[in-house]
Amino acid sequence: MTESTLSVLSQPEIEESAPLHALLREGARELIAKAVEAELAGFLDAFAEHRLEDGRRALVRNGYLPTRTVQTGIGEVEVRVPKVRDRSGGGAVFRSELLPPYLKRTRSVAELIPWLYLKGVSTGDYQDALAALLGDQAKGLSANTVSRLKQKWLEEHRAWCQRNLSDRRYVYWWVDGVYSNVRLDDRLCLLVVIGVTEHGHKELIAVEDGHRESEASWYEVLAGLRARGLTQGPKLAVGDGALGLWKALSKLYPETEQQRCWVHKTANVLEKLPKSMQPKVKAALHEIWMAETREDAHTAFERTLKRFEAKYPKAMDCLAKDRDVRLTFYDYPAEHWVHIRTTNPIESTFATVRLRTKRSRNCGSRETTLTMVFKLLESAQKRWKRIKGFRKLELVVNNVQFCNGVQVIDQSDRSAA
Repeated sequence: MTESTLSVLSQPEIEESAPLHALLREGARELIAKAVEAELAGFLDAFAEHRLEDGRRALVRNGYLPTRTVQTGIGEVEVRVPKVRDRSGGGAVFRSELLPPYLKRTRSVAELIPWLYLKGVSTGDYQDALAALLGDQAKGLSANTVSRLKQKWLEEHRAWCQRNLSDRRYVYWWVDGVYSNVRLDDRLCLLVVIGVTEHGHKELIAVEDGHRESEASWYEVLAGLRARGLTQGPKLAVGDGALGLWKALSKLYPETEQQRCWVHKTANVLEKLPKSMQPKVKAALHEIWMAETREDAHTAFERTLKRFEAKYPKAMDCLAKDRDVRLTFYDYPAEHWVHIRTTNPIESTFATVRLRTKRSRNCGSRETTLTMVFKLLESAQKRWKRIKGFRKLELVVNNVQFCNGVQVIDQSDRSAA
């Protein structure tokens, strides 16, 4: 793609120095700010009766989220969305309907095009689809321009898949396979690996094409990581019950411990139950993986099995499977449990990506779908936050022992923990 074409996609056609349009952008910013403030006022009024014991309001303003830009027909407009603080601990959060958290916060066409593609918009329809958001900027988005942009991203993904990893070290991995239909008779399985560095930052490590979550497919992905310099595996890998993954991992990174995802296990157990029983069993499962100690978790495990195994043996057999590797997280800092009990970093990211799920003639190739997902994950990565308690990652790397989330100093401390 030529430099001139890229400038059409990344910059407004109107020069920043144009006084009239600068004034219009400033007016738009003020209008948006007033509208969001009106939303906030309505939100706070709805909670006006919620008071603390001393009579003060439970919900109060609490500054702003970081400044971001919104694409409009007159260029990019900077906006700030206010925050609220729930002093009662109820967890109330203000979310602006005018500026929803994902699409409206898109900073460039580089996020919009992959998103629209995965929603099923064909190449020739991008100009119309983007006109409402970008105004005159959408004129540069011809079918040929979009095709050249896709090709550029494809080359970026290929280069990214060959990058050197010898200087990287990851403490935790989240690993999962995400499925998507691409053609009438074809199904794509995206093999995704996200890691946590020694400093607590989440990074996208791999997103590659696989026909299924087989041992051969996962072995190819992990062997590629090792060949590019990632010779030391993570301390802990978190994934679902796919046997292919764990067989491949044990061959290439045998020192890595395993933690099975509780979200996947819960879904697998509940699908074997009648709907009327699902809330009760779900609550019982919650008591297991939210227990304060491994001993309490085993107690809750036994209680759940005895309570439901007579009527629902298949569901309880599913629960009992891989029992020990579902409680590995107790050997790691308690601050990290919220992150390592599930594959939520992958699940939450793909909830935003929203892969194609309907079969249609316009569905693209496996390669193009993979590239579009890569671009969205690359953009999402910029907004990922450090994990909680990241300073304790150094202890994990140095093989410091933990028992029920508490650092073990000696055997007496282990007993106390």
